[in-house]
Amino acid sequence: MAKPSTRQGLIDYCLRKLGAPVLEINVADDQIDDLVDDALQLFNERHFDGVERMYLKYKITKEDIDRGQAKNADGVGIVTTTATSTNISGYGTTTSSWYETSNFLQVPDSVVGVEKIFKFDSSTISGGMFSIKYQLFLNDLYQFNSVNLLQYAMTKSYLEDIDFLLTTDKQIRFNKRQDRLYLDIDWGAETEGDWLILDCYRALDPTSFTQVYNDSFLKLYVTALIKRQWGQNLSKFKGVKLPGGIEMNGTEILQQAESELDSLRGRMFSEYELPPYDFIG
Repeated sequence: MAKPSTRQGLIDYCLRKLGAPVLEINVADDQIDDLVDDALQLFNERHFDGVERMYLKYKITKEDIDRGQAKNADGVGIVTTTATSTNISGYGTTTSSWYETSNFLQVPDSVVGVEKIFKFDSSTISGGMFSIKYQLFLNDLYQFNSVNLLQYAMTKSYLEDIDFLLTTDKQIRFNKRQDRLYLDIDWGAETEGDWLILDCYRALDPTSFTQVYNDSFLKLYVTALIKRQWGQNLSKFKGVKLPGGIEMNGTEILQQAESELDSLRGRMFSEYELPPYDFIG
């Protein structure tokens, strides 16, 4: 199987690259499973082919609105964190209380990044029968040559600027280690049954998309990881003589694997990873 399509097929391929079954690869099955998991995690988090861009929709419930508006008796957030610090002059301590609300939605574990939440086009500028956009087409574009397209484009840009100032985008915060999407919005203005559309990135599931196991970088990386583990296992028997005077040299295998992994990580940064975006202003 030169093109592995299963997890075990990938493992068998990597072991053959290391010399099996001619050589005995002294690595336990549990160790190999852990290494494959580590390689898949790196592939999903750093490789541009390890994720897919998705548009997930979520229906707002009454529980979400109530949780986002939750307040205690003082009218502030219900989650409390207390911090105590010593006064600079040494005359006692100062205690500060911090509050926050549970204004988040639980997202699937496979989501590794969220770009934005789409704003529904329901403004009077471009939504509905009595919108400015509809009236422009109704009154001025009855003939294709009746309106200068440059003037129309400039007018639309101006109207979009007005809409941007009057209807701001929803502010969000997301961390993939929490699986929480925080929405800094007025939950009281939301309506039960409305939909949110998330522009996000989701990790590819190799059980559904089996071509992941045949990725060229993943095969090389798993092979190097198994080789490093092999060298670490054999290095514990340094100096032990086998029958016939043969001596196992796990240290050399370990050094070769470390060099290969460093080279592969460099290729990940330069060839397979998306460059970071610049933030200006």
